[in-house]
Amino acid sequence: MLDVRSVAGQVFVLQLALAVLLVVAAVLALVFQAQDATVREARQRSIVGAETFAHAPGTLTAMKSAHPTALLQPQAESARKHSGLGLNTVTPVVDTGHHVVGRVSAGIRPAKADERIAGQLPLLLGSAAGALLLAVAGTALVNRRLRRQTHGLDPAAMYRMYDHHHAVLHAVREGVLIVSSDGRLLLANDEARRLLELPADAEENRRPIADLGLEPRLSALLTSGREATDEVHLSGDRLLAVNVRPTAPYGGPAGSAVTLRDTTELRALTGRAAVAQERLRLIHDAGLRIGTTLDVGRTAAELADVAVPRFADVVTVELLEPVLRGDEPESGTTADLRRMAVRGVPQESAIYQVGDVIRFVPGTPMAASLESRRPVLVDDLRRSDTWRRQDLEGTQRVLDARIRSLIAVPLQARGVVLGLANFWRSDHADDFEEEDLSFAEELTARAAISIDNARRYTREHTTAVTLQRSLLPQTLPEQSALEVAHRYLPAQAGVGGDWFDVIPLPGARVALVVGDVVGHGLHAAATMGRLRTAVHNFSALDLPPDELLSHLDELVSHIDTDEARAASREAGGRGEGVEETVRPGTGSDTDRARPDAGRTGITGATCLYAIYEPVAGRVTLARAGHPGPAVVHPDGAVTFPEVPVSPPLGLGGSVPVETAELTLPQGSRLVLYTNGLVEDRDRDIGTGLDQLRTVLATGADRTPEQTCAAVLDAMLSEHPSDDIALLVARTHLLGPSRVAEWEVSSDPAAVAPVRAACLRTLESWGLEALEFTTELILSELITNAIRYGAQPIRVRLLHDRALICEVSDGTSASPHLRRAATTDEGGRGLFLVAQFAQRWGTRYTPGGKVIWTEQSLDEGRPGRGPDAADDVLDQWDDVPAL
Repeated sequence: MLDVRSVAGQVFVLQLALAVLLVVAAVLALVFQAQDATVREARQRSIVGAETFAHAPGTLTAMKSAHPTALLQPQAESARKHSGLGLNTVTPVVDTGHHVVGRVSAGIRPAKADERIAGQLPLLLGSAAGALLLAVAGTALVNRRLRRQTHGLDPAAMYRMYDHHHAVLHAVREGVLIVSSDGRLLLANDEARRLLELPADAEENRRPIADLGLEPRLSALLTSGREATDEVHLSGDRLLAVNVRPTAPYGGPAGSAVTLRDTTELRALTGRAAVAQERLRLIHDAGLRIGTTLDVGRTAAELADVAVPRFADVVTVELLEPVLRGDEPESGTTADLRRMAVRGVPQESAIYQVGDVIRFVPGTPMAASLESRRPVLVDDLRRSDTWRRQDLEGTQRVLDARIRSLIAVPLQARGVVLGLANFWRSDHADDFEEEDLSFAEELTARAAISIDNARRYTREHTTAVTLQRSLLPQTLPEQSALEVAHRYLPAQAGVGGDWFDVIPLPGARVALVVGDVVGHGLHAAATMGRLRTAVHNFSALDLPPDELLSHLDELVSHIDTDEARAASREAGGRGEGVEETVRPGTGSDTDRARPDAGRTGITGATCLYAIYEPVAGRVTLARAGHPGPAVVHPDGAVTFPEVPVSPPLGLGGSVPVETAELTLPQGSRLVLYTNGLVEDRDRDIGTGLDQLRTVLATGADRTPEQTCAAVLDAMLSEHPSDDIALLVARTHLLGPSRVAEWEVSSDPAAVAPVRAACLRTLESWGLEALEFTTELILSELITNAIRYGAQPIRVRLLHDRALICEVSDGTSASPHLRRAATTDEGGRGLFLVAQFAQRWGTRYTPGGKVIWTEQSLDEGRPGRGPDAADDVLDQWDDVPAL
């Protein structure tokens, strides 16, 4: 109340100032009035006193005496003291003759007037205090009334409220209405008048809302008194968002406060923004969902899946035939396309189903799109005669399905047309418009890139598969020691470098090989071919497994070194550095990834090499960084024999390769595999080996083919990340009835008895047709062993798919085939052996060597028999006696 900034405070200060002024004026008036009265009274009293003294007896006499002062002074002083008067009033003293004899002067004291004022001040000040109290009380009443009427607002707030009220009424672009509880309009701002087209006197006359000519639903809402939030109502050609709130909760009279917003343009903009936002999301989703695989058909189907129903009701996708093969397509309106996807309708109701070959008729929207390489819009298919040229009956079925609009967009990447995407809309959706063309083109462009990547991958994959299939064994060689089945499965990421091999060796033996090369693709396949060729070459030398892997490791090291030098020279020419190869420690493709992707070295390849000898049923194994084999015994027991592991090929250095020997009974199964079978992203190698053991143990009587199928069915993951090579070999023994062996002394006379025993053995085997050539071969080999070799000397005959003759001795010196001169007395025996034998060679053993020959069991083979022998012997005149 005392705040001078408030109205009540200002009134109080004004009243206080008035009260003070009135008090001051009253005091001044009292002072002047008292002074005037005192002067008049003193004058009257002084006149009376002066006249009384002048007319007093003796005054005239004293004045006429000789000494008037002496007579009158004491009396005058006594009178002054007793009356308190001063001699301020002069009265003449006259005699009887009216002559002035003297003068009498009388006056008043000023203290007399002050005392009179002091007596009246309490009454004056009390009256002023009462007036001040009345002013305070009046101010309090005014303040209370004002605060109640202004809701406690100060003047500044009232000014702001007035400004806001003025802005609401005239400036804001949102309509405001105040409606009374009985449905009358109390207030409407300018925007509300404009939006509702109210008459000018609607507010002044407090007209009922029902009489304002509003839409019935809107009028009912304004007079209902219920709350509403952004309810959309029609007012003329406008869509208004209406909000209604009661006014009573805020201390005002019962009624409603209404706000109105024109959302006509906003809804149109919002609709366009929503469409744009949805299309951005669709483009984003297309980037995530299209191209998840490197399969052209699957990628085409993903495009259709993304577009239905968010952009079109029906989508069909066709690709040019060369794209499916991975070839570069040649675009043209007469090119054959194959339908790859139909979405939005059942396939049986489509004109063409998935897999059908289509050739679009020239002039149709599809043909025009392929020819122009631009999207083509048909906003109303019912009015398009060119579209119906393709198939009158089929297009009529489309129209009967209420399909009304079409956009045909060519799928093109890197300037090459790959196919066509067709977007269709039915009559329950908006027809396609020109602005939809750019979006359809962008959507298909993203899909086209993925399809082209898949096409190129298909081409490379096909090339790699073709290369690898040509490098892998096409058929397994004939041999009787092992019954072999095999499987090769490329990884989902592409062809890799896994390989297997079955290599027949002299002496009815068989070599089994399984290997793995780092990486995938053409380079891995080519590297695999190089290693497989090297293994074949080393196997031809009949090396034991440990020596073969040592030579293979040295070969890989040389290859890596040469390629590293070549890469270094190339990088040096460009001024670049060369990263060193990261040497792997395991056989896993994923673990052996290297950062120097530009290198073509093969460091990290692994290999398992085993030789099976069917006479004794013995297997000799060696491995370089490769998983060990599994053995399934005839009783079903599964073991993983311990085979010493050497570093991967190219990393062995000076580390010697160790071997392991196993003796397997008849009917055992030897299982060789690459790490892709037992190890992947979701399974460690320990778990994989346990699963393999379980699968192998459940079928003891399975054939190798059945074993391969069972293993892959149980262990193959849905999306293999690495190649898988699997080799299953069931062992067979060469029975004692098919093996003959003799010890030979160092005496030349021992040749004839051994030769005779061999001939008897051939007769028992039914090989009489081979007696002559066998006698010739054995005579030469035994004679050479006696002459140049050392004990022990042994002869062994094996009756297998061929007749095998083996002569072993205790020296490592090997004979060499040469053509003897006409003057030489010897040197022709080994040449004759080579002529009569189908194959021959030398195999080194820890105790010496074995010279072996193989002769075909085919009796009708040309170039064999005595006649052929005579033809050969006729070439020399000095054939030594045998």
